[in-house]
Amino acid sequence: MIVHEVIVKNRAGLHTRPAAAVVKLASRFKADFFIEMQGVEINAKSIIGVMSLAAPKGTKLTLKLAGEDADEAARQLVEFFEQGFGEQ
Repeated sequence: MIVHEVIVKNRAGLHTRPAAAVVKLASRFKADFFIEMQGVEINAKSIIGVMSLAAPKGTKLTLKLAGEDADEAARQLVEFFEQGFGEQ
């Protein structure tokens, strides 16, 4: 399992548009992908799950990936979070 901590950097937080983009990106990979926030873990390939986090700017999230293409999925997803979902 690959584990990375990221910080939500964009001003509006993990709202609808970036949540949908995270799910779309994650769905391109076979790897299982979960996000943990304050002890709550959700399936990051579920738009409802990702939106339920309602993570504001500055929130620390733990990304957990496992599966055959988890390395590449982790690289792309961590980069997407670090770029503030393209909203900065």
